[in-house]
Amino acid sequence: MDIATVTGIVISFALIVGSIQIGGGSFAAFYDLPSILVVVGGSMAAAMISFPLKNCLGVFGIFWKSIFYRIDSIPQVIAELVSLAETARRDGLLALDARLAEIRNPFVVLGIQMAVDGTRPEIMEDILRTELDAVATRHRDGKAVIDCMGRFAPAFGMIGTLLGLVMMLGNMSEPSIIGSGMAVALLTTLYGSVVSNVFCLPVAEKLGFTNKQELLVMEIIIRGIMAIQSGENPRVIEQKLNTFVPPKQRVPSRWAA
Repeated sequence: MDIATVTGIVISFALIVGSIQIGGGSFAAFYDLPSILVVVGGSMAAAMISFPLKNCLGVFGIFWKSIFYRIDSIPQVIAELVSLAETARRDGLLALDARLAEIRNPFVVLGIQMAVDGTRPEIMEDILRTELDAVATRHRDGKAVIDCMGRFAPAFGMIGTLLGLVMMLGNMSEPSIIGSGMAVALLTTLYGSVVSNVFCLPVAEKLGFTNKQELLVMEIIIRGIMAIQSGENPRVIEQKLNTFVPPKQRVPSRWAA
């Protein structure tokens, strides 16, 4: 679970609610169901026009993934690859078959299985990079749907405001309701801004960040698997893969004096 995402959303709502309370406003005055339907429903409808239906149906899963996601620690991945390299160096590539059950990352399993099966290096790398490209494409498509909703939410907020103003101006015979009518009309603009800037756009940015991290882990795995397959020294493999990690986050080498 990503605490930062949950904390950010909670703080955003706390600031909004706190501002209303400090200003002496009524919470009931900030609730209007038709405005919510216009903004949320309109944003989802715009996404459905922009993307295939199967992409839009996964939007709730995408929001969920922004909170509950797991990316393997880069130092741990490097340590595991170096350990596998030591086994391959000492007992041969076929000995790695006995270690497949202890590997949790399916991408590492895929690479080790191909190495054990004697797959040619160029074919191995092509398959692994094709898998990496497929993951990047899926992530990009999911992020694009959330980005789309974030862009259109303020626009539908403005549409709702204009609808409210038209209805209010059409009923000018009762001046006493003009103030309340104006307030309700402006709520859709508020809802559009909240949906866009508290949910959609920040979640899209988080998805972009996690995508980069996951692709980096996959790139490290590809480099490590190819080095193991070619029979490189485990110490050299560790040094090569550690270049992806900031110096302060590197695990001390077991070969260090």
